[in-house]
Amino acid sequence: MAELPKFELSELDKLIVQRCQGEDFSTLRAQFLACAQGYQQWHADKIRSRHRKGASGANIVTRLTALTDAMVIKVFEFACCGMRAYPCAMIALGGYGRGEMNPYSDVDLMFYIADSRRDALGELSERILYLLWDLSYSVGHCMRTNAECLEIAAIDLSAYTAMLDARFICGAPSMYDEFSNTVLKPLLYRNTRTFFKAKLEENALRLQRYGSSVYILEPNIKEGEGGLRDLHMALCICKVTYKVNNLRGLLIKGVISERRYTEFIHSLDYLWRIRNELHYLSGRKNEQLHFDKQEKIADFLGYRADKSGLAVEQFMQDYYAAASRVEHIASSMIAAAEESLRPQLSYTRHLQRRNIDHFFFVLRGELYTFRSDLFEVDPTQIMRAFWLCQRHEVKLSLTLKGMIRENQARINDSMRRSSKMAGVFLDILRYKKHVYETLEQMHHLLFLNYFIPEFKRIYCRVQHDAYHIYTVDTHTLFAVKEITRLWQGEYEESKPLLTRLARDIDKPELLILAVLLHDIGKGQGGRHSEKGAKLVPTIARRLRLSKEGSQRLQFIVAHHLEMAHISQRRDINDENQIKQFADTMQMSENLNILYLLTFADIKAVGPNAWTEWKGFLLQELYQKTYAQLERGNFEQESRSEKIRDRKRAVVKMLQDEYPEKRVREALRFFSTRHVMAHYSEELADQIRVILDRGNKPLSMQVRFDPELNFSEVIIVTLDVPGLFTTIAGVMAGNGINILEAQIYTLSNGMAVDILQVDSGSHSPYGKDCLEDDQGGRDDDWDAIERDLLKYLQGRDDLSALVKQRREALRFSELKVTPGVPPLVSINNEVSADYTVIDITAKDKVGLLYAINSTLNRLGLYIGVAKITTQGKQAGDTFYVQDIFGEKLLHEEKLSELHQALMEQLQ
Repeated sequence: MAELPKFELSELDKLIVQRCQGEDFSTLRAQFLACAQGYQQWHADKIRSRHRKGASGANIVTRLTALTDAMVIKVFEFACCGMRAYPCAMIALGGYGRGEMNPYSDVDLMFYIADSRRDALGELSERILYLLWDLSYSVGHCMRTNAECLEIAAIDLSAYTAMLDARFICGAPSMYDEFSNTVLKPLLYRNTRTFFKAKLEENALRLQRYGSSVYILEPNIKEGEGGLRDLHMALCICKVTYKVNNLRGLLIKGVISERRYTEFIHSLDYLWRIRNELHYLSGRKNEQLHFDKQEKIADFLGYRADKSGLAVEQFMQDYYAAASRVEHIASSMIAAAEESLRPQLSYTRHLQRRNIDHFFFVLRGELYTFRSDLFEVDPTQIMRAFWLCQRHEVKLSLTLKGMIRENQARINDSMRRSSKMAGVFLDILRYKKHVYETLEQMHHLLFLNYFIPEFKRIYCRVQHDAYHIYTVDTHTLFAVKEITRLWQGEYEESKPLLTRLARDIDKPELLILAVLLHDIGKGQGGRHSEKGAKLVPTIARRLRLSKEGSQRLQFIVAHHLEMAHISQRRDINDENQIKQFADTMQMSENLNILYLLTFADIKAVGPNAWTEWKGFLLQELYQKTYAQLERGNFEQESRSEKIRDRKRAVVKMLQDEYPEKRVREALRFFSTRHVMAHYSEELADQIRVILDRGNKPLSMQVRFDPELNFSEVIIVTLDVPGLFTTIAGVMAGNGINILEAQIYTLSNGMAVDILQVDSGSHSPYGKDCLEDDQGGRDDDWDAIERDLLKYLQGRDDLSALVKQRREALRFSELKVTPGVPPLVSINNEVSADYTVIDITAKDKVGLLYAINSTLNRLGLYIGVAKITTQGKQAGDTFYVQDIFGEKLLHEEKLSELHQALMEQLQ
């Protein structure tokens, strides 16, 4: 696009003169607007170019504000010409009043008028607003007298706050002087405590709406915690509390230090630069750092991928660190204002002070120290301050928080190893009360980064995917919180086994350390478990752990991913798999800690990461492995005896429902693996479906498990090629999410396919859809059974059903999420009987159907399918055999399989 001609203000001034000399407004309006648009566009392009070349956020904001001022002033002058002069002041409010214009910020204007001139000024305001709208400004406007300003300030906190940022733009200076004296000063001197309380309530509602954590996955750079609004609110509260007009006024009054003033200015500049780029990228006002924008902003700011992580992860790590500083700056300014509003310490209050020891006392539920130089003289007392807060259930005072931040850099390795710090720290971890709160406070004040330097590696560390909701450090602390919730009995009814194990752990400090350090290796490239485990011995030595404790901690960190992986991606009905895992665990104490850590780790990922199905798989793996470990070298029950006992139990269960001969005949067709993989009750359910089928081509049973919130579907029909592919397609077409499948072919040619499907509240086939008032099955499941029969008989095109479902949901999938490159791994070591295929890909409707279609086309039979979804990432595992019931061992066949699956996924 060719560069626009450089329009100067003088061109606009000429048109204003013509207008004042009597030329008609309507005649000159189009010419004025074209000239104004040219001037605005030329300078806006120059500002954008300056931004692209690396100008600071403050530089761009200042220039955009100046450009906006120029346009408002010229529009005002043009509109006023030829009209009777009525006193009016154009006053900027809110962000525009503060002079903080980003590329697509709103322009908030107030026409401040004398009481009797409203009707006369109506035409003027209309002309001005329409011209500004035609210039593409998003204008918020009002026309008020001094009485109206005070009246609306009394009922509307937002209006009150906006007027505190008022700035004169043009019009009658005398009117602005009147506004300053009759409106602004009274607002500054209104009931400060009432204003303070109202602003805190407003802030709580804001955070409730936009996220009360700095570490939100796609943060709102303006309204979210750690965003611009935090700084605005802190400044606003301080302006009213200390009766000043701006940030510099706080510095002059000694309310804030030079350092805090500089931090505030730098934080604004950093956020402005990102917000400027976000607006330019969006082509509109946009405050949300969506995934696609994060990647582009990272590139704009010069981040590049390296061994420490993706460019976008490095950028977001820096962003979260900056947002954390913003939150700290804002909260400390607000806390100082709150402190200044409290009545001075009277003699009575002095008597209420509770002395704890020679250095610390408690007042009004907060911990203070007698000595302002305590941490300078003895930095190890910082740890004691945290310990005292935990034991006395009090908070750190603002004074102590400041002292900790100022002096924690004094902590060196010698101090970290001392019993004064290491011993007290371990005592905090083993106390079982307020452990999370204490660690969270250490983290918030950055103390953890100094006491455990390795923890700094994961501070604000980002994982750029739609599954991990929080930064690594925040996720870690939330995992600690889950352990403390077990200790406190919050899961006593829903998770009794986990609760009992947590309470019975003989070294609780070791459990908390395992949770605290489990992701310590992230940010150093792949295989973070191994890298984290290598860091553990050094940390353990500093904390004076025993050799046994150090080895156990290292073992748990090294293996912390295995339990989740095996339970969700491996066949836990395979005895060899259980034995291998038990051999890895070596002893039940390791297994117990790993089970608790895995639970906490999954729960702390995000609100939707944990499901009762995952919990069921995890508990089953734990119980089977624990039984294997406890059995040890004792003589094990023979496999053949187990099979006989299980079949006898099934016959006994069904003796009142079916003739014994029919039950025994049906069991005769079951393979050994089939019988060994299920409890007697489960086998009895399958026999019922088989025997009730009669001469029907297909029989299906659906049973909802209210505790685990999933449904089990048993399908019995004649085995045909591609049976499971058809089942997967019908389920996908009907919006049912398969969690796991066990697929068996009986020796008489019948197929028994057992599915576990999602029955959550979002599922159309949940609890309420399974039974009607008479105890029969719901019509929806009957329709699915009819669909299965129809597509198995080839009476319709199944791919069309899946496509129709995908089209119906396409709008819900428009939201951009981080890309998941497809990955296919084929393993012949995991199972003695099957080739195991692990697939990772971006989840979509019909993915399972597409994968199964490929496997079916290659002539492969599926024995077990395990399906997991983490955010928008699918992790599917298939145990397959060829047409002869053998593993795939030839390299050529394995290569063909890998290529076919990758082509399908891409």
